[in-house]
This record gives sequence, C-alpha cells and structure tokens, in this order.
Amino acid sequence: MRFLIKAVLLLCLLLAATAGSLWWWANQPVALKSSPVDFRIAAGSSLRAAATQMNEAGIAVHPTLLVLLARINGAETGIKAGSYAIEQGITPLQLLDKLIQGKVSLGQIVLVEGWTFRQWRARLDAHPDLAHDSRGLSEAQIVERLGLQAERLDGWLFPDTYLFDKQSSDFDVLARAVHAMQHRLGEEWAGRADGLPFKTPYEALVMASIVEKETGREADRAQVAAVFVNRLRKGMLLQTDPTVIYGVGEAFDGNLRKRDLQTDTPYNTYTRLGLPPTPIAMPGLASLRAVLHPAPSDALYFVARGDGSSEFSRTLDEHNRAVNKYQRRGK
Repeated sequence: MRFLIKAVLLLCLLLAATAGSLWWWANQPVALKSSPVDFRIAAGSSLRAAATQMNEAGIAVHPTLLVLLARINGAETGIKAGSYAIEQGITPLQLLDKLIQGKVSLGQIVLVEGWTFRQWRARLDAHPDLAHDSRGLSEAQIVERLGLQAERLDGWLFPDTYLFDKQSSDFDVLARAVHAMQHRLGEEWAGRADGLPFKTPYEALVMASIVEKETGREADRAQVAAVFVNRLRKGMLLQTDPTVIYGVGEAFDGNLRKRDLQTDTPYNTYTRLGLPPTPIAMPGLASLRAVLHPAPSDALYFVARGDGSSEFSRTLDEHNRAVNKYQRRGK
C-alpha cells in the first residue's frame, strides 16, 4: 500500500513537472530565422502538418509540444488555413491563438476607376502577394474561367480596394470584382429613373464606362451623363473621343488625330450611331448612378474648360462659342 501511494505521488510529481515544463515552453518566445516571418497554412492541414510548414518557413516550434498544447486547450482541430505573419517575441501560446482565431495576414490591391483590363492585369501581375494563376492565359480564357457571358472583361470588374489572403489566386480577386459589379449594376438598374434609352443593364454599363472616361470633375458627372442620354434619345452621334481611342487600341500613342476620328471602327462614335459594342473601361459606382439618374438637363454638348470642369451647351452655336472660348482661347 505504501508503495502504491509513493508511485501515485511520483506520478503526480512527474505530471506536475511535465505540465510546468509545457507551460514554461508555451510562454517562451519562439526562435525565428528573421522577423517578421510570413508563412501559409494549407487548407485541410492538421496542426502537426501546420507545425511542419512553420518549421520550413523558419519558425522553430516543436510539433509534438504544439499539438499537446492544443489538446490541453481543446483546439487541436480548430486552426484556420491562410497566410500569417509573426514577429520576434511571439510565444507558442500566442501563435496557437493566432492560428485558432484565424488572424491571417492580408494583402491589398487597389483597382482603379476608368482603367481597362489591360491596366488592371498589369497591376495584378505585379502584385507580390498574389498567386498569378491567370498569367499566360488569354483574356478570352480568363472570361471563360470566370463564367462570364461576355466578349471581354472591360466594364465587368468593379473598381475598389480589395483585401485578400496573401498568396491567394488572382482569380479570387477577379471573381470578387465581377460579383461586385454584377451586384452594383443590378441594384442601380432596379432603382433607375424612368424614360431612359437603355433596354438592358448592359447598355447602361457601356454608357457608364464612357461617362467614367469623360468626367473630369465629380460635380459634372450627372451632367455629362445627361448629355449622352439626350443624344441617344435624339438619335444623334455620341461623338466621344474615349471610344475612338479604345478602338485604336494599343496603337494609340497619346495623340488623337483627325484620321482616327474618320477611320470607321465598331468603337468610333463619330461614324456610328448608338453605343459601342462593349464597355471601354471599368466604371465606378458614381458613373453607374449618374447614367441611371442623369441630371435634369437638355444640354447636348460639353467642352472642357481646362480646369477639370466642363461647359455645357444646348445648341451647336452655344457649343462652338464655348469651344472658341475655352479651347481656342478666342483665336
């Protein structure tokens, strides 16, 4: 009996020593090869596999002890996949909490209003925190993979700041941008003003892309939209330079020439009535709203004043005088 009591006491002492050692280890800083260290936990990883991935990234954490610590905390299967960043001084206990809470390290990308997909793609391709799964694919292949019924991506991606799990696919960002544009366009179309000359939301999207490119000042946006809506209603040519430039494509050198205005393409609104066949850029929410809620105006023309704002005119004579004043400077 005395031997049994001694054995139990010894076992208790060993357990207490083990628990004390584990608690001491759990609260000591983890050795890092550098600070900060970025690492990624693959989806479906066990905690032991995650510890192995962390070791490979340069984090000296003992897999068995980390699993034991998680078991004591009832969190062995509760870690979240994703990208993480940790700095010098973090303890195994804090590290485990970070994995359980899913405090992932996020990347960020700003996709700009008025840009084309070619410009957006260059920014996506250059981003160091994205996996570039679309690289090498044609635009048509990307459109197909995103499940869009469209000729191209221009117009279909909503400009915004996107946060993402580091090393996630660039397709994830593109898919979110497509969903955001579809959602925003649907909402704005549902609440559109009466009597607009658009048969479908897509036509409004095309027009919004033109307004996005033509607006130099936020306060003028609804007025610019009104001019193009009025011209559509009257069956007038839109005569907007950005569509011509889009039709010229990569050959455009920054100088729009008379021959460009006279060369017929599907995007030349000086030679063809109505809207171009596709959007010419990514419109933001303000342009969508302006097109679907244009200002009450009977203006048919506008010209840049040179300070970012525009002068609006109802007649061609008024417009010619405005052009003479603001662009020819009276000459």
